[in-house]
Amino acid sequence: MELKGQGAGYVTDLLEVLGDWIMEGIEEIGKVILLFFKALVWAFQPPFFLRNTIKQMLEVGVHSIPVVLITATFTGMVLALQTHTGFQRFNAESLVGTVVALSMTRELGPVLTGLIVAGRAGSAMAAELGTMRVTEQIDALYTLATNPIKYLVVPRLIAGLVMLPVMTVLSDIVGIYGGLFVSVTILDANRTVYLRRTWDYLTFNDIYSGLLKAAVFGLIISLIGCYKGFYTQGGAEGVGKATTGSVVISSMLILISDYFLTAILF
Repeated sequence: MELKGQGAGYVTDLLEVLGDWIMEGIEEIGKVILLFFKALVWAFQPPFFLRNTIKQMLEVGVHSIPVVLITATFTGMVLALQTHTGFQRFNAESLVGTVVALSMTRELGPVLTGLIVAGRAGSAMAAELGTMRVTEQIDALYTLATNPIKYLVVPRLIAGLVMLPVMTVLSDIVGIYGGLFVSVTILDANRTVYLRRTWDYLTFNDIYSGLLKAAVFGLIISLIGCYKGFYTQGGAEGVGKATTGSVVISSMLILISDYFLTAILF
């Protein structure tokens, strides 16, 4: 009887922990949604902090260009190598350019760009806002009659929403030409055939769908980064946890939302 009582106690404890975890998750989701709608409302009301928005665009976009371009270049090169190796078995080497272009524009361009920016700019947002929270700088904004959501969150959301598609365009172009470089210089493919096959089979819908995904990913990165930073607690340790949580959650949501967007768009 005692063992049975202990077993029931373990089950009860497990259910309590599970229930607390579920409730905490629901609360987190509610806070994120509220923050998004508050930012959406304030985004269309003056004053508009244009300088702050441009600064965040530089941070999210321009400063991320080197790592995005390097990643896209070698992704396109690897795609060309792998595709050529597989297509050789079916004498379809002429379709290498098509596969590289479709893979980059539909999936790898927006997804890899989103993951890179999440690790670089999303973590920076969480760290910056988290530091401002624990040092009471956000509270000080209220005393200056400045809404912190409008001043801090809205410019970051706009920057992510605008700059991710721009970065994705660059990523797509560089990835395609990275595949072209490998195909022509290493695999002895015909440059004209590669480019013609690329443009013959690449449609506007392929490009449009990738850019739409990138915009959603940019919104996710900015929203999660701002949320984690805005609600940071626990001093320096809390800032570290917020930064790590921002990258992990943003990366997971990018991959999850990518599936649903693909199912809807295609």
